Amino acid sequence: MVTQYGIKYAVNLITAHFGDLVAKVCECLLRRGPLTLQAIVRSTELTSSQVKNSLLVLIQHNCVQAFILDQTGEHGDGAKQSTQYIALFDNIIQRWRFPKFLTMVSKKLDKQCVELLEGLLQHGRLTLKQMFDRAKSGQNEGDDVVQEAFVKLLNAHFIERCPASEPVLTNPTKEEEAARKRAAKSGKILEVQETLEQRVVEAAMPTEALRFLFATETEPTADGGKDKSNSSSVTPGEKRKHDAIESKAESGATDEQVVLWRANIDEFIRHLRHKACIENVRARFDDGAVIVFGAMLEATRSAEKKVKTENSVPLSLSSIYEEVIKSEEGRNITFDRVRASLVQLSCPPFVKAANESYSVDFKKIIELAQHEEVESIVLKRYGRDAYRMFRLLSNSGHLLETDKVADATFVEKKETPIILYKLWKDDYLQLEKLQIGVKQTPFQLWKVNKSTLKVHVLDEMFHAAFNLSQRVAFELEQEKELSNVLQDKRVNRLRKRLLLESSQMKLDDAIMLFHDF
Repeated sequence: MVTQYGIKYAVNLITAHFGDLVAKVCECLLRRGPLTLQAIVRSTELTSSQVKNSLLVLIQHNCVQAFILDQTGEHGDGAKQSTQYIALFDNIIQRWRFPKFLTMVSKKLDKQCVELLEGLLQHGRLTLKQMFDRAKSGQNEGDDVVQEAFVKLLNAHFIERCPASEPVLTNPTKEEEAARKRAAKSGKILEVQETLEQRVVEAAMPTEALRFLFATETEPTADGGKDKSNSSSVTPGEKRKHDAIESKAESGATDEQVVLWRANIDEFIRHLRHKACIENVRARFDDGAVIVFGAMLEATRSAEKKVKTENSVPLSLSSIYEEVIKSEEGRNITFDRVRASLVQLSCPPFVKAANESYSVDFKKIIELAQHEEVESIVLKRYGRDAYRMFRLLSNSGHLLETDKVADATFVEKKETPIILYKLWKDDYLQLEKLQIGVKQTPFQLWKVNKSTLKVHVLDEMFHAAFNLSQRVAFELEQEKELSNVLQDKRVNRLRKRLLLESSQMKLDDAIMLFHDF
């Protein structure tokens, strides 16, 4: 979901990283949606050359995706194709999280992997040869060392092949659309409408057989050919598919070193999501339950095909115990203790049990964390009485009359409507009036609409993040201007900026909870 302050925040990031010209093109795409090159030129009033260069920068850094929209005429009279450009809002706001990604890799892998990833984050997309050249210019590392670090990152799925440059996107026919609606209706499933951005990203993504495939071709064989046997992150079945693809394009095969690679943002967000879930469990249960929960996440991570997975794949009790004892702290836990921890985790239902199998309920954990975050905001902003009212209405899930809210929360009946109106005015509550008689005063009924509230809270967070980023930029400018003043004043300025940046980090964690998780 892209809110108004979300757009401002994204444009501010692009301005800070690439300047006003590129930011103007990016803002045009964020506000107006997919556009052709000519439409961007007309809208921004920039020259065609300026727009092209700006788009190249944004595409290089994975902030814009080009695609071809295949529009077939109503009577099947041929197809009209046009290249359009769409801003990838999710990728843009990830740019502020690059330090978190580097910290994550430094904890899991070695220093060389961090430096390799840093180059990809800094340049957006690189070939393997460019990674080799960059490493040599920095520390004179050999190709073997760089390739080893590359394979480690690839095996961990922290990097991936770049998407197709211009995927073709076709609109579903009327028959296909009708069939999809009938299937959803017959299954009584509330279908979530896929956004155009999601459709474009999915169409551009390489197949799983190629996305994490790396076949080394640098070692010559005895007959003078190249050894393609050493590959990473691919099953035998996927390797056969890749060999078939390569054989079809043998005459114009692309060498492995000119394939473009980039950081796999989805994998980093998945790790951060798992970390947030573990912290949520840690706040409620003992260390044993946390270890068991973490083992379940580790065992099922590779099976997750998308970031916002609602439930993990089911695991048997034996499989969970096998994963638990892989860690040093887990070796002190007995089989019965694992079983007891799973019973703990089932209330609240963070873990669901069915047919002697257990799965993590990500949806429940994230919703509970979001609910607690909103309650915390209400408590800090409006006070304890408002917090009790909001919590009552949120948990009830239906309309409540003003007097019933006052009676249930033990708040003075004169104060209750005042507090409720404050929450309603700031879009935290929904108000409906019920007229019983012509001369009677209408009843005021209150409820929490969680779907609209989530969008509102996220927009407030983007607003705060935008203001904080502006203030941090101001403090940095002040530090440059005060380079010759007394040491004490410079130290105070530095402390103030570090405090602001710490607030930014905490706020970004909350934004991820509502937007990315």
